[in-house]
Amino acid sequence: MPIDAAKATSAEPRTTELAWDHKDVQLYHLGIGAGAATPEKPHPATDPDELRYTLESALHVLPSFATVAGLGSPLLERSRELGEGMALAGGLSAPGIDVDLAAVLHGGQTVTVHRALPVSGRATQTSSVPAVYDKGKAAVIVLRSEVADDDGPLWTCDTQIFVRGEGGFGGDRGPSARLGLPDRAPDLRTERHIRPDQALLYRLSGDWNPLHADPGFAKLAGFDRPILHGLCTYGVTLKAVVDTLLGGDVARVRSYTTRFAGVVFPGETLRIGLWQEPGRIQVSVTAADRDDAPVLADTVVEHS
Repeated sequence: MPIDAAKATSAEPRTTELAWDHKDVQLYHLGIGAGAATPEKPHPATDPDELRYTLESALHVLPSFATVAGLGSPLLERSRELGEGMALAGGLSAPGIDVDLAAVLHGGQTVTVHRALPVSGRATQTSSVPAVYDKGKAAVIVLRSEVADDDGPLWTCDTQIFVRGEGGFGGDRGPSARLGLPDRAPDLRTERHIRPDQALLYRLSGDWNPLHADPGFAKLAGFDRPILHGLCTYGVTLKAVVDTLLGGDVARVRSYTTRFAGVVFPGETLRIGLWQEPGRIQVSVTAADRDDAPVLADTVVEHS
């Protein structure tokens, strides 16, 4: 069987060296739509708040950058085959795991920030597989990466990878609770347009899965054309939350969790609903062009 759950979860944690600089941060921000017009910023190229994503002298780092930090570095040459941030969590090449990328989808993602991400840095990533769940017709691999530099912990990423056709091995089904939306209208609604070439730009940050660029590969995976990276939607959404409800202050984000509920095609528009609660913002993301088909669900940003 391509997935040996016992071997994967009992394997010794692995360490990898990461490195990034301001160019990696700027490229990531551009890949999630920095510098593009939004309902709140019709002239973003000269907007001082937007320049904090694109201009090196004013740069700050959106916490979702943690999902790609170091992927463009020669230190992670192997990661270029894996895509979708999976190599960052150290998972798809872990002992006991050998899966077909065409059967893989990103199921969910959490980034927990321990302190502000530096614009450039070198850090050590410790990777493990804390769980593999049996969903019957599919398996869910839980990947964890803990990243620290010389000053201490930076962030923790928990990634859920959904692998079609790899269930039925008699394992634990895992948690299945869903987070319902508040019983009131969103406190804020906004939209973000996804450029037709957004996936081609975003993948330059190191997410090289051909599902997001190659029409032939996309068809093998069951899609009529390439889809946007789930982690691109993840970043676009966090940027919208920070820009609209957190005063543009990335340092206020403490954690960010989502479940990937549906695909996005380049060229579509995301409709984002935001509900404010003490210390947290609940988020709904749908595809406006497809009758508000769900895109992100169970989505929460915890903040100071």
